[in-house]
Amino acid sequence: MQGNESVTELSQGQIIVNPPIQKPDTLTKIIVRKFLKNKLAVGGLIVLIIIIGSAILAPQLATHDPAKTNLLHKLSPPSSEFWLGTDNLGRDIFSRLLYGARISLLVGFASVLGSITIGTVIGAVAGYYGGRVDAFFMRLVDIIISFPNIFLLITLVTIFDPGIDKLIMTFALLTWTGTARLVRGEFLTLRSREFVLAAKTLGMNSARIIFFHILPNALGPIIVAATLGVGGVILAESALSFLGLGIQPPTASWGNMLQGAQSYTIMKTAWWYPLFPGLMIAITVLAFNFVGDGLRDAFDPRMKE
Repeated sequence: MQGNESVTELSQGQIIVNPPIQKPDTLTKIIVRKFLKNKLAVGGLIVLIIIIGSAILAPQLATHDPAKTNLLHKLSPPSSEFWLGTDNLGRDIFSRLLYGARISLLVGFASVLGSITIGTVIGAVAGYYGGRVDAFFMRLVDIIISFPNIFLLITLVTIFDPGIDKLIMTFALLTWTGTARLVRGEFLTLRSREFVLAAKTLGMNSARIIFFHILPNALGPIIVAATLGVGGVILAESALSFLGLGIQPPTASWGNMLQGAQSYTIMKTAWWYPLFPGLMIAITVLAFNFVGDGLRDAFDPRMKE
């Protein structure tokens, strides 16, 4: 006999071969299988891998110095020398896109990491303790949400000198509220489960229960929120850089690449200048949204495989 097959012998000498006992799939396998069935999510993941890989390998892939100006090639159309053309200062757009991806992705990932950390801690504490602690933090969330994000972003970035670190700090401090509410809701549901009551009975302290027992069971929605959040931050950073309040030249980002293409004359005569940075922003944000939607469906137990 092979595998997990078992044999049952009857009194008359007959033998019955029982089918092999199959182990149930783990939660991770179920999530991966459901995610892989979502073609848009898989496509978005492939696009993100290509974009992130290109950003990491920017020094090797770039054909020109992204900050080098050459007025002799000002607004040159796409050619064998300049694959995606040049901008109003003669800088190679393809090379600047590669290096701009580094900045845009860095701001997106670092900001979301900060906001997810803040939101998770506040939401976990509020949901676990409840009462006055919950009321205090939720009123704080309500106050921050009551102000338009773009207004607060512009105000804070104007007060501080624009820069990568300032942008990351600003986004992290203003985008944690959604995560906090999400985590709070999960903790309100999980804190009354049997494994939590058992941990309390064993005398474990609150911090251990929160971060080692309840939090791992709430990671699914947090991962989904983080994935969707990166695309939103990249879009917001691009908007601020387009307005001149984000990443400052000569450092390349997708947003400030669009800043120099605001002129109607440039948009009409040099279509490649605004097209490619705008296309990269749209593709990247869409890819993150597709992956986020796929993860949300995969983590949802109500979704059938």
